[in-house]
Amino acid sequence: MSGPRNAEERLKRLLVMLPWLMEVGEVPLSEVAARFEMTGAQVQQDLELVAMCGLPPFVDEMIDVFVDDGVVFVGVPRLFTRPLRLTAPEAFSLVTSARAAMELPGADMSGPLGRGLAKLAAALADVGLDAGSTHDTSGVAIDLARPRFTDELADAVAAGAEVRIRYYTPARDETSERTVVPRHVFAEAGNWYVRADDDRSGQRRTFRIDRIEQLEPTGVLHPVDEGDPAEAPDGFFVDADVPRAVLRLGPQAMWVTDQYPVDAVHPVRNRPGWTEVTLPVSSDRWLAKLVIRLGAQAELVAPVDVRDTIARLVQSMLENYRAGDT
Repeated sequence: MSGPRNAEERLKRLLVMLPWLMEVGEVPLSEVAARFEMTGAQVQQDLELVAMCGLPPFVDEMIDVFVDDGVVFVGVPRLFTRPLRLTAPEAFSLVTSARAAMELPGADMSGPLGRGLAKLAAALADVGLDAGSTHDTSGVAIDLARPRFTDELADAVAAGAEVRIRYYTPARDETSERTVVPRHVFAEAGNWYVRADDDRSGQRRTFRIDRIEQLEPTGVLHPVDEGDPAEAPDGFFVDADVPRAVLRLGPQAMWVTDQYPVDAVHPVRNRPGWTEVTLPVSSDRWLAKLVIRLGAQAELVAPVDVRDTIARLVQSMLENYRAGDT
């Protein structure tokens, strides 16, 4: 494929490419380009866009994809390993888009996208609906399902009961054991959370309930929190174990504080319009890409070792850019 490509064409191609890349894990860039009838530079450009995609708050559910020494590497966020819950309109839209994408070069009906499409179409047929039908599904939706342990945590809140949990942290792809006293259970932005007194940090922290893999009561009771049970914490809900970074942002980069969660914001002395922010990050590579994207409007304060990652990425981008011009 040569010549300019519009956003719709790039999106359709990615819809086919990403499931395949997630299944193979790592593959030579030349093989990806040949399979999908693209140039290596086009593949690289599209994957650079994908690397900034994920789910809010965009720090621990990101698609980790990069090209290094001519090889494409893709990490699969845990989100993609769990069953999806879709509204009826979302399911119809996904089936329609996937069927169109399956007509593109490189598509494989026996591959991950093809298998997923078949399962989704079968699920719609099982409930008497068809992706090609004229049924009005605009009013059909599935209520937000409560993840496992939600009821147990709500009971613990009412009783002031201490529980021991095994909790998954996506940023490090690991689990930890901790003892907590649940104080408030609530839903926000499509997820369920519990605010709890955490013995590991000695502070009150917010945990996503669907990341709790095991829960058992300790038998210890604490005084019930008399605060307003309807009051949920403001802003984003980021796992306390996600690593933090410190950036200085220029006036044109202040959109970062609206798009991503931040822990602290302070003006920079003697630099009008500049602000220092502390924010959670999913990985050094994610942080490096953000700093490169911001350009002269950002300065990395910490962690300093990410500067090496930034330098390598910039060099790789320059080499790929030059290769695309030849």
